[in-house]
Amino acid sequence: MAMEVATPVHAPAPSPATNLIVSATTTAVETHKKNRIQVSNTKKPLFFYVNLAKRYIQQHNEVELSALGMAITTVVTISEILKNNGLATEKKVLTSTVGMKDENKGRVVQKAKIEIVLGKSDKFDSLMTPVTKDTVKEEKAVNTEEKPIEAEAKPEGKE
Repeated sequence: MAMEVATPVHAPAPSPATNLIVSATTTAVETHKKNRIQVSNTKKPLFFYVNLAKRYIQQHNEVELSALGMAITTVVTISEILKNNGLATEKKVLTSTVGMKDENKGRVVQKAKIEIVLGKSDKFDSLMTPVTKDTVKEEKAVNTEEKPIEAEAKPEGKE
């Protein structure tokens, strides 16, 4: 009786072209994560995230806000503040559920997830005037010009 021996088939070695595609994809993912903010409703105040999102929009022309569970309301609020102030436009909203292991119960629990991508609005640059040392000096000069310091007028004959 003849016996066949199965020999394992090895995957072919990746060609240099495959390596290029992989590195291009990796770079795109890394770039994408640079403008992502993962929001928590317990770690930082709301306006920390609003100001951070403004900075990300300024640097990257868009920002991705991401949250799980109860923090979803915080992400929606941040998004609405930026849109209502004319700083951002809504590009994409994604909702999903994510399986997370509950440490207390030791089982997988489904959590709601939201991702909102906001882009730079046309009015963004005009609304966001950068604060520089020169701007602060100009503001101080304007404030001192409004109230000139004058000697107090005293009635005649009294000192």
